[in-house]
Amino acid sequence: MGSALEQTLVSVTLPEMGESVTEGSIVEWRKRVGDFVAEGDPLVEVTTDKVDVEVPATASGVITKILAGEGTNVAVGSVLAEIDTSKQEGAQPSAAPGNGASAATPPSPPPALALKTAQNDGLADAQARRVARRLGVDIAFIRGSGPNGLILRSDVLAQAQAARRALPSATPAPPIPDGATLVPLKGPAAALAGYMEQSLSVPTATSFRAVPVDVLDARRRELGGAIRASGRSERVSFTHVIGYALVRAARELPVITHSFRRDAGGAPARLEQGIHLGLAVDTERKDGSRALVVPVIRDADTLDFAAFRSKYEELVAKARENKLAADDLQGASFTLTNPGGIGTIASVPRLMAGQGAIIATGAIGYPPGFGAANEQSLRLLGVSRVMQMTSTYDHRVIQGAQSGEYLRRVDELLQGRDGFYEALFASLGLQAAPEPQVALAPVGAAASQPSDEMLRAVAAGMAIVSAYRRFGHLAAHLDPLGAEPVGDASLQPQTYGLTPALQSAIPASVLRVKVPGNTLADVLPRLRETYSSTIAYEIEHISDANQRVWLRDYIESGRNRVKESPQRQIDFLERLTQVEAFDQYVRKTFLGQKTFSGEGLDVMVPMLEEMLDMLADDGVAHAVVGMAHRGRLNVIAHVVNLPYEEVMTEFEAAQYRGNLGDDDVMGDVKYHHGATGTFTTSKGRAIEVTLAHNPSHLEAVDPVVEGSARALQTDHSHGVPA
Repeated sequence: MGSALEQTLVSVTLPEMGESVTEGSIVEWRKRVGDFVAEGDPLVEVTTDKVDVEVPATASGVITKILAGEGTNVAVGSVLAEIDTSKQEGAQPSAAPGNGASAATPPSPPPALALKTAQNDGLADAQARRVARRLGVDIAFIRGSGPNGLILRSDVLAQAQAARRALPSATPAPPIPDGATLVPLKGPAAALAGYMEQSLSVPTATSFRAVPVDVLDARRRELGGAIRASGRSERVSFTHVIGYALVRAARELPVITHSFRRDAGGAPARLEQGIHLGLAVDTERKDGSRALVVPVIRDADTLDFAAFRSKYEELVAKARENKLAADDLQGASFTLTNPGGIGTIASVPRLMAGQGAIIATGAIGYPPGFGAANEQSLRLLGVSRVMQMTSTYDHRVIQGAQSGEYLRRVDELLQGRDGFYEALFASLGLQAAPEPQVALAPVGAAASQPSDEMLRAVAAGMAIVSAYRRFGHLAAHLDPLGAEPVGDASLQPQTYGLTPALQSAIPASVLRVKVPGNTLADVLPRLRETYSSTIAYEIEHISDANQRVWLRDYIESGRNRVKESPQRQIDFLERLTQVEAFDQYVRKTFLGQKTFSGEGLDVMVPMLEEMLDMLADDGVAHAVVGMAHRGRLNVIAHVVNLPYEEVMTEFEAAQYRGNLGDDDVMGDVKYHHGATGTFTTSKGRAIEVTLAHNPSHLEAVDPVVEGSARALQTDHSHGVPA
């Protein structure tokens, strides 16, 4: 009998509501013991620190037991009630064996809980506590309307509204004009309005500071160039660098993150919650409306710049796509907002309750009155671009001098103090230049004739340009394992005494370079990116001056860098994969035999294929190729298109070596053999390819290839001339 009863009892448990929700508070039971419920009917209302939910019945039947009373906290997965599925609607309830009256009434709260409620010591459900923290409401002064005096979310909101009504009444709003429409605010817009009204209760003050941005701009461009030179695609913005400077300054001066709070007895206190940076992000919703959200980089002071930038990008992307979770928006101790992105010069934003400060950055530009002046005149006057930065802080716990010190420290970091930019480069696995390439004004006024110092500087500038063309490959990042290149002292401006001021004063027009830029300060990062990135050039040994000049122009103008389509890039990758797989197969299958693999020369195969594509487009019907041992079999297999079986035959016949007399083709002789085949281009054109036989001395193959090509250029259709 007991077994049959157990089979008809169904337990209703508190369901999972996300990884961060571990418990909930029972607010109200919608059904009582003895009530019939259909499957899916709401049984009980539960609140958590994230959401309010109604737990439905998991089966149809009569409630026989309620195991969690109103006002109690229960863990996720706990049993809330039991339903007897054998009873139908209208049936009289019967007590379960051994349960007695306890099955018919919800359990009373324990005496300690009742005492705590009677003393009004702040018994509140999780959501009410969360709303109270946001609104700055002390729950000790709230009378709860829930079971046993439980303070609910509605009680907190009512207390906040009553407090606002108690304030001196504002001037009544004017009547709504005829024809105007009153549109209710909903969702994030309504929440933002509430937060702004709440912020009126925070006494704030604001500090202003004009921050020069020449160093910031130059270092950011240098960092971007180094990233591109290393073959990576990350983008570093001004806000990335400024945000990280705010975090580093807050680590040294954490007072900027302190906020005001009252303790349980109502006494004023300072809350030190850590360095959690909020990012004010303007988002556009699907209906075209705009909303402001503030995702939070928690424990930002524990991140290096690479991790900070990655987390920043992740949160902003989630904000743009409306995919932010509740946890992403909680816990900011100070906030960064960037109205300068839309041209605002300076801003005094509202400070949200629970935060210490909000930092606003304005637009970058020249001071008022200098915007229309030409750049050369501004440099002669020593005028540089600036950015207005403001700190709006809670004046109850942060004083004006502390806010000013904080902005000063941020300014110092952005000017490069204490290895700030070196740390940024290092976190990204890059090497920072010894001196920033800053466009500073030249010393002294312009003269009609260049000074000796300027003439020496121009000569030094031409020398460093020449050095990059001759020795730039020594500083190129060519090691796939990431070893630092050896470099050369002639590539450093300090070697020539070229200060940032002198670099900015030397016009690029006298340097005879094709890279973009107005001065040597602009040109140097471009030269470094061109000659010392992941591709290097060494052309100055060419004796023909016309050829050298043509190659310089072609390389420095960027015409050598062709942007391929995604599909074309995939084709290259597939071809490189075939090349690598071929070499690996030969090495593993024919152990102990000479292979002369193309390892390190893998790109030679797609390079030859690209050349054959261009030749076929020009109408060439036959191409003759000469090459050395290394990678020869890969070229025969993939460019000449000889079948794999034929290429492998000579390896498999190695046991006959020495028994074939003059026809012995074993050992390394296979790497001297030529081949002929047909290559099909990416556009479907066919071109005949001949790989010339290779003598032991490689230089001897050149005249053979030239002679073969010349013979193919002769028209034999009319016979050989007498």
